[in-house]
Parts: sequence; structure tokens; C-alpha cells
Amino acid sequence: MRNAFADEILKLALADERIVVLSGDIGNRLFDKFKEAMPTRFYNCGVAEANMISLASGLASSGLRPLCYTITPFVTTRCLEQIKLDVCYHEMPVTIVGTGSGLSYSALGSTHHSFEDLAIMRSLPGMNVLAPADAPELRSALRWAFAQSQPAYLRIGKKGEPILTQESSFMAGRWQRLRSGSDVTLLACGTILGEVLATAELLAKKNIQATVWNCASVKPLDLEVLTNLGSAPVFAIEEHSVLGGFGSAVAECLSSQKHPPRLIRFGIPDEFLHDCGEQEEARSHCGIDAESLARRIAAEIA
Repeated sequence: MRNAFADEILKLALADERIVVLSGDIGNRLFDKFKEAMPTRFYNCGVAEANMISLASGLASSGLRPLCYTITPFVTTRCLEQIKLDVCYHEMPVTIVGTGSGLSYSALGSTHHSFEDLAIMRSLPGMNVLAPADAPELRSALRWAFAQSQPAYLRIGKKGEPILTQESSFMAGRWQRLRSGSDVTLLACGTILGEVLATAELLAKKNIQATVWNCASVKPLDLEVLTNLGSAPVFAIEEHSVLGGFGSAVAECLSSQKHPPRLIRFGIPDEFLHDCGEQEEARSHCGIDAESLARRIAAEIA
């Protein structure tokens, strides 16, 4: 996803001279082509991410379209006050991209884990929150973000995500159905989509047919889908804490319905991950790999 991001932001910036890129001391080689083409429109802000957000807000107030990029926890939790007051309060069109979200940097420990960014960002007034599943969807989500006059947060992975969508698939407030089934509904948020589709295949072997939705738009949600889910059990699945994230947003929406379907939320437990390992190991530990999900879903509906 990182390479697709760098390529797409270069294309967008070549077409729109207002776009500038700010990096929090990361991705310097990633942006070599950007810096070569537009050396005065790239700023390495160093390990000073809060200042980077404030600088971006100032640039936006001057008519530019800044994008801030660094590892997810460093551009969200570290910068909450600046995002809240400098960007959202003033409705500045700043695009914030958090790379290596969720468990992508699992082996680097809790400093690099991002289990709370969706909870934080979706609580800010005026902030659009997007979680593209793969590189093609990231490209279309970026294009959408720069076409708006509001702030946006894009939660992206790192590298190696399977290609599961079409490049034109993203629309804010609209989810994409990738599979149909009558027994359960699986709502997948972000780069966990590959595991969820594999889960549906495993469930099919148990004669459990699943509908799978790709839910890249976290804020706004797809209210049309959520008001027409039917009666089958619904599972909201994310690589984020079970508290405050995508599943919580779905629960908030369903709570206002007269007869909502049963909702079960799967994500990262309310705890720190003290054992270090690769992303696949961490997903298994948290019970959000395909085999664990299939087993847990089958048990819930038994």
C-alpha cells in the first residue's frame, strides 16, 4: 500500500499545484520521485509530528492542500490536540495518512501498534475516516479525500496486502458487497478484509454461507446497508481495539433501530500486546486470523 500511496500522491500533485506533502521523518526514499519532480512541495518535519499537523493547518489556511504522512500512532495519538483544534475546529482540508495501522508493525511493540486511532479520529467533528483494504482502494480513497473541502484520515497498511477491490470502488458512505450468503453477515473494516474473505470460504465448508461487506468508509458509515441488514447475525471485524472503533460505530447505529440484528464485534482485546511477533502471529493471538474467526463465528451461531 505504501508504494501505491506514493505513486498516487505524485499523480495527484502533478495535476494540482496546491498539494504539498509533509512527512514525520519517515518515507524519505518513498518520496524520491515526488521530491525530484516538486522539491519545494515536500517537507520533512522530523520527529515533531504535532508541529507537522499545525504547519499543515497553516498551509491549508493559505489555500494549499497538505497531506501529512507517518506511522499511524505518531500521526494520531501523538497529535490529537493539534488535529482537534488546528485542523477540525477550523475545518481545514488536511489529509492525514497513518501507515502501518493496526498490527502491521507488530514486531516493533506497543509504541508502533495502533489499536485506538479509529476511536480517536471518528470522535472529532468534521473528520472523515477511511480504512481502505488494499492498494487500488487506497488510490480511489485518496482521490476522494482531495476532492473534498474537509479533513480526512486514511488508515492504511504497510505492504503485501492482497488486491481485493477495483480502483474505482471507494465511495464515502458506501460499502461494497463482495460475497452473498444468507446465514451470517461479515462487515470487514480495512486491511483485515483478506482474512474475512478467507473466513467466509472456511465457513462455506461448514455449510455456513456469509455475506461479506468491505467497509472502507468508517465515517460516514453506510446507513443504507446498516438499515437493511436483515435478521442474520452480524459480525463487525477490525484490526483495532474492540472499544470505540468500527464495531462500536456499527453498534451505535444499530442501537437506534427498532429490531436490529444480533451484533458480535471481533477485534483486538482490551489489552496491550506484550509478545512481539509478525502480523500473522499477532492476528492469530488476537483471534482475528481466518481460522480463528471461522471457529469463533461458527461457535456464536451454533
